[in-house]
Amino acid sequence: MNSVYAAADEKKATVLVGLDLSAAFDTINHDVLISRLESQFGIDSGASSWLCSYLTDRQQFVKVGNHSSTATQCASGVPQGSVLGPLLFTAYVLPVGELIESHGVSYHPFADDMQLLVAMNVADAGPALEKLANCSTAVRLRFLRNDLQLNADKSEIVIIGTAPQLRSAANIREVKVGTRLQVAPKLKSLDVTIDSHLRFDCHTKEVARACNYHARALRHVCTVLTDDLAQTVACSIVGSRLDYCNAMLYGASAATLDVLQRAQNNLARVVCQREGRPNARPLLRSLHWLPVKRRVTYKIAALTFKTEHLYFFCQVLDTVKPMIFGCH
Repeated sequence: MNSVYAAADEKKATVLVGLDLSAAFDTINHDVLISRLESQFGIDSGASSWLCSYLTDRQQFVKVGNHSSTATQCASGVPQGSVLGPLLFTAYVLPVGELIESHGVSYHPFADDMQLLVAMNVADAGPALEKLANCSTAVRLRFLRNDLQLNADKSEIVIIGTAPQLRSAANIREVKVGTRLQVAPKLKSLDVTIDSHLRFDCHTKEVARACNYHARALRHVCTVLTDDLAQTVACSIVGSRLDYCNAMLYGASAATLDVLQRAQNNLARVVCQREGRPNARPLLRSLHWLPVKRRVTYKIAALTFKTEHLYFFCQVLDTVKPMIFGCH
């Protein structure tokens, strides 16, 4: 989002492309991955042997009821749902980042999700869109050489900007990124819905819908749970959804935040086993839950505090390191 806001400060709109890879974790070439870990990450022979043992000699089969298929060897891929899986995949696709930067396009990867973004002057969008098209074509070819396939059906694209910029870019209905993608009003990235106006109203509605669903399920079992256990379940299943990426909601409108606040109020009534719609403020206070707007502010403040103290710690470390190690 920082890249998008920086482009807006320069009176430019941002074209954001969410790329999707087909069966990405299942097609990783083991030999290429190990070679890349050794040459680019300095993995030594001992750790390399451990990783080879972890990746190879795996088997898979399909089971339906009491019937199972014949087990077959997994000649490629990394285990999904594992701790190492996303890290190994990120290392595998690392060279693609250098290729993207060579085309002057920004990117943000996370495991098998990758976003390409480029700022453009809406009055002259041709050069930026051509740069994006050339970059996406090169990325697609690089992925193919590494046994990875871009899924055009699940890839999305959205243009983000101010209302005047979006009106000027209304004639841009599709963008070529290997294939031609229709410009959508919103895009979902890592479970966050990003709309073209950055109001995040679509995102908060989806989060509130999921929170209310789990709150209703919790209501059925809340009577047989202790107060502490009910609060723990509520925080882990529902509260975590309210807090996920909520720093992006800083500065959002009151109407947008009210959608989440109503979901939190409903959750507080469920945990406290209050029928009807009593005032939720005393309930939130008794549960020691910050309201949604203050949770967002707290997240920003905590990130700022940690960043400042990390910077201070690095300065201190640079000062005392020569005293400790006797060298500069």
